[in-house]
Amino acid sequence: MVQLEKTHVNNISEFMLVGFPTSQKLQFILFAVFLIIYLLTILENVIIIVTIKLDYKLHKPMYYLLSSLSFLEVWYVSVTIPNLLANFLNKKTISFVACMTQLYIFISLACTECILLAVMALDRYVAICIPLRYTTLMSNIFCLQMAVGSWCTGFSIAMIKAIFIFRMTFCGSNVINHFLCDISPLLNLSCTDISFTELVDFILAMIVIMIPLVMIIITYFCILWTVLRIPNNQGRQKALSTCASHLTVVIIFYTTTLFIYARPKKANPFDRNKTITIFYSVVTPLLNPIIYCLRNREVQNSVKRLFCK
Repeated sequence: MVQLEKTHVNNISEFMLVGFPTSQKLQFILFAVFLIIYLLTILENVIIIVTIKLDYKLHKPMYYLLSSLSFLEVWYVSVTIPNLLANFLNKKTISFVACMTQLYIFISLACTECILLAVMALDRYVAICIPLRYTTLMSNIFCLQMAVGSWCTGFSIAMIKAIFIFRMTFCGSNVINHFLCDISPLLNLSCTDISFTELVDFILAMIVIMIPLVMIIITYFCILWTVLRIPNNQGRQKALSTCASHLTVVIIFYTTTLFIYARPKKANPFDRNKTITIFYSVVTPLLNPIIYCLRNREVQNSVKRLFCK
């Protein structure tokens, strides 16, 4: 178990990440497991990106957005897992600058994914509810603008959140009961009044999580209403199958992020928070390409053609 370290200065130069303290043998097993997960996640998402890039049949707005999501997932796991692997090998310290950089990039990617999932829901709404205007409304240029806008908005909101974290004073324990630098564990280490920082963080979290989520709920309500009015059962199944993979990803991602971030005060450093963070930052990027490929014959056929060549 990591020993707590105390300091009486207001400028901590490094933090110590507790990670998942277990026996040495189990640490090596976990290292191997997460290394395999990391490599598989990178491989899966790169295959998705390359397939969409090379197959002209997938040059559609839905797949451009899926490619952007896969690109995001590659960065997501690259921000979290390498640091976790180092932790399993007993490299538990991280410099202040590296910690704050990891914090900013991590929450930026989380904010971007929230918005990007809403944009993908909008694409499905236009395709199913107003299909005759799909090619006009969802042009390649507009699709690119929405994707870039999702990234810019996510990183801008995360910058505001990060600035308030950067301004906090850390004096006391430098031990973070987590495997990465996240907002709640850092709030627990501050020795100054953080009530305003907590309030700002909560408001921004609600904006970046709830507004896209409400938008997704509204679009899927409209989609469901339109699908129920389709006269034949085969048409209804085809329309729903195009949304099933995206809806599955939305449910997995939002159930975990709402638990972690949509709370009005700092979270107690319980181990369950680390487990939930593992799920949406490590497991979800691994599952997303599998979910999309299993539910989408176009992607399946394109991947098969790519490997056959």
